[in-house]
Amino acid sequence: MNLGNNLFHARKKAGLSQETVAEKLGVSRQTISKWETAETVPDIYEAKKLAKLYNLSLDELIEFNIDVKEIEEVIKNTNEEKEAKIDWTNAWSKKYPVLATYQNKVDISKYALEIRKMFNSLQVEYGYNELDSMLILKDILYHEWKDKDNK
Repeated sequence: MNLGNNLFHARKKAGLSQETVAEKLGVSRQTISKWETAETVPDIYEAKKLAKLYNLSLDELIEFNIDVKEIEEVIKNTNEEKEAKIDWTNAWSKKYPVLATYQNKVDISKYALEIRKMFNSLQVEYGYNELDSMLILKDILYHEWKDKDNK
């Protein structure tokens, strides 16, 4: 995306009209339109005002990605009651079919025992609760997988 698209999507996400933004910044609606169509760009001071108005950092505004922001919003608004209603294995297996079939192939108890040891170790050694311990293990596993080529 370019800066104009970022400005457009950030404004829409904030639920503001071009007129409202223009009024708050003390510029014309046409100026907002030109920024959003990338005909011109706001100066750094106007960009900082836009970021503040849209509740974003300047970096977030420059690199605004509506898909990422929508996912972050869903995560922020998800609570334990909603999570309990979701079959995560089923949901993710639509994208990653192996999640629906590995149970019949993998010796789960073997891996579960090792994971349980690590899980308990985080609780005992660092005082994390069960949820935090699970999240930490998931994060470590993700980074090990993601960073495998850098090692």
